[in-house]
Formats: sequence, C-alpha cells, structure tokens
Amino acid sequence: MLANQIILTGLKYLGTPYVFDAPPHQTKVFDCSSFTQYIFGVYGISLPRNSRQQYTMGIPIPFNKIRKGDLLFFTTKTRKDRQLPSKIGHVGVFLGSGHMLHTYREGKKVMVSELNSYWKLAFAGAKRVI
Repeated sequence: MLANQIILTGLKYLGTPYVFDAPPHQTKVFDCSSFTQYIFGVYGISLPRNSRQQYTMGIPIPFNKIRKGDLLFFTTKTRKDRQLPSKIGHVGVFLGSGHMLHTYREGKKVMVSELNSYWKLAFAGAKRVI
C-alpha cells in the first residue's frame, strides 16, 4: 500500500532537525510542509511548498474517516481566527492508531506524536492525496 511506503520513508527521517522555511527537496533539515512535500514526492505525489497550499490539494476527509497516509492540518494561536486556508499553520501525516508523523517548532525534530487533546483542538481538516 502506497501510504505504508510513504510512512516508512518518513520514519527514516525521525530525529531530523526542524528549521522554519527549510529548503525543499533535501533531507538535512525540514519544516512541516517541506517534510510532507519530500516524502510524498519520493512516490510521485507532487505537493506545494507550504501547508496552506497543501491544504488546497486532495479530497477533504472528516476526522472520523481519516486513514494512514492522510494529511492532517492544524491551526496555530496566531492563525486560529482566520478563514481557511489561511488559518492553516501545520501539517502532519496520519499513521493510524491515533498518531501522526510530523515536525514542528525550533528545537524539535521529525517525530511521532499522539493526536492528543492539544492536537485535536488545533485540528483544522484532513485531506487525502493518495
């Protein structure tokens, strides 16, 4: 399944440092959207460079229907009162079992996170691009 391949590729980069506005198409550092752009691009799925642009791609999926490989989009404190897609400030990849693969914030790295109450409150939408 393509979603599993994309996820396995992403997992190879666990621990890769986060840098805001990281250059695209390289693997030394990532920000959230350069990470998703890279791991999907390995399999010929072209995503735009930033999370707001990525939100315009694919098929909208309700939270209770998300599956492995879906893109999860989140808002931030500074963007939460805006309209979509400008309220989007973060993107990750759903792994299944209530977890996502992503990177965010200076000092953090590519990681797996639980979709806990923090992320559920910030959730702004999901898209299927596979």
